[in-house]
Amino acid sequence: MNKVFNHRIYDLFNYSIILFLIGIVYSCQDKDLEIQQNFPFEVTVMPVPSEIKKNETVEIRISLETASTYSGTTYSIRYFQYEGKGKLQFYNDPPYLPNDEYALPQKQFRLYYTSESAESHHFLIWIKDSFGNERRIDFEFDNAD
Repeated sequence: MNKVFNHRIYDLFNYSIILFLIGIVYSCQDKDLEIQQNFPFEVTVMPVPSEIKKNETVEIRISLETASTYSGTTYSIRYFQYEGKGKLQFYNDPPYLPNDEYALPQKQFRLYYTSESAESHHFLIWIKDSFGNERRIDFEFDNAD
């Protein structure tokens, strides 16, 4: 009788171990390790003048700030001019075309806006990351002439 009781406890223990291992394997297959890649960003712009003359260039310093960094994140920029006539460019690159999208190689950069008319200027800059997060920055310059 004692042998039968010990044999049943041994079988019960083996079945428990097998069920435990099946549970672990099943739970590992259902849930993959999630790595956060999408980190929304904020845009910081250094102060710029409120007035601009014809043929004058204004430097715009911009920083993109995130809570954490994912190396696969890319950023792009586009702009649209509502008032005035001018050109916006990244360092010495050719001027941006309105509403075309351009890659940003770094998170801290300088843009240069050059007035080509003696009137007020108003344009928007949109910065987007590869996860669809987008920020809008408005710029408005009065005529200084």
